[in-house]
Amino acid sequence: MEPRGTGSALTRWSWFVILALVAFPALGLRVGFWHASVPVETLCFGLAVIAAAFLLTWAAEAAEHDISQALALAVLALIAVLPEYAVDLSFAWKAGDNPEFAAYAAANMTGGNRLLVGFGWSAVVFIFFLRTRRNILTIAKTHRLELIFLGIATVYSFTMPLKGSINLIDSVLLIALFIAYVFFAARNPSEEPDLMGPAKVIGNLPTAKRRTALVTLFVWSAVVILASAEPFAEGLVHTGTEFGIDEFLLVQWVAPLASESPEFIAAGMMAWNMRAGAGMGALISSKVNQWTLLIGGLPIAYALSNGSLDGLPLDKRQVEEIFLTAAQSLFAVGVLVSMSISLLEAGLLAGLFVIQAAVPNTTFRLIFAVLYVLLAVFIFIKQRAALLATYDWLRGREAPEPLEAGSTGRRH
Repeated sequence: MEPRGTGSALTRWSWFVILALVAFPALGLRVGFWHASVPVETLCFGLAVIAAAFLLTWAAEAAEHDISQALALAVLALIAVLPEYAVDLSFAWKAGDNPEFAAYAAANMTGGNRLLVGFGWSAVVFIFFLRTRRNILTIAKTHRLELIFLGIATVYSFTMPLKGSINLIDSVLLIALFIAYVFFAARNPSEEPDLMGPAKVIGNLPTAKRRTALVTLFVWSAVVILASAEPFAEGLVHTGTEFGIDEFLLVQWVAPLASESPEFIAAGMMAWNMRAGAGMGALISSKVNQWTLLIGGLPIAYALSNGSLDGLPLDKRQVEEIFLTAAQSLFAVGVLVSMSISLLEAGLLAGLFVIQAAVPNTTFRLIFAVLYVLLAVFIFIKQRAALLATYDWLRGREAPEPLEAGSTGRRH
């Protein structure tokens, strides 16, 4: 018997079919079946990325039937961030033959990470506020797992500016950290999710059919994103260049904005569908895998292309950029150590990001990096109890449940 409210098979699956078909023009462009002007091609690739993000979001929500939410969000984050990997690793590979691309690889990586926190995290909180009129978004304590690994990776990242390169030792340590994160995420128990809309259609399937549908959607989304992300980013950069915008700034900001769009859309959809906590969890997971797996992959791509064991070199500006990005990450960890983020804190993340992005100057980069570190130290001191709660959770002790999402009560 069909679950109530799901309608006919055609109605229930129509959105999946439509969004799957949206990707075909982009795939046709990618394999050379047809050609168009750069703006039209960019539009087709962009629509394909957006369609894949919708499918990916529904699949990740339905997957909570079979795996833990932490692992489902980790898979969502990893697939959604594939565009950033495709663009950034291609820069690192090209740097093996042309050293100037090393700066582009570092610029793209730091720009993407700062966009994720400054724009992505803040956007989820703003959407949550618009939907609920509550000014504090509380995150489930299980997301302490992501926060702990992000904190470890962040502390380690401060060593890279000191070395002036990202080397293969960094790769081994950071990739091992990511593998450990996925291992522990997989150990969390699965729960019966409260699904809505298209995600509910998948969730209501019998177990075997549901898992087949999930694998199909995850694979299809990954293929579409991998095929569309790089030309989408390159199309935006090309268009910006025609308007006389500096190429370095395009690589650092416009290309990451395009390549990060699937995860932004996915998290925004979750927040709009009253699952802002899960949306924030997905973005935190994205930050973990970008700050571990992505950075760890850059020296490997560079070494394979260069035919040596040398690390990816960082020039003076990229040393500053990584220091600034590490400092922003430390502040972001501090904001979430209480397992909640307020509208004011989201505004602070967004405001500081916009100001430092608008002033690409050495002095300002260093000033903002120090400011981020000082703010982080202040929060950690103020949130000593939250740090102890995190330590207790890590040791397996039972901690009190967090406030309900959106609670306006005091938390400090």
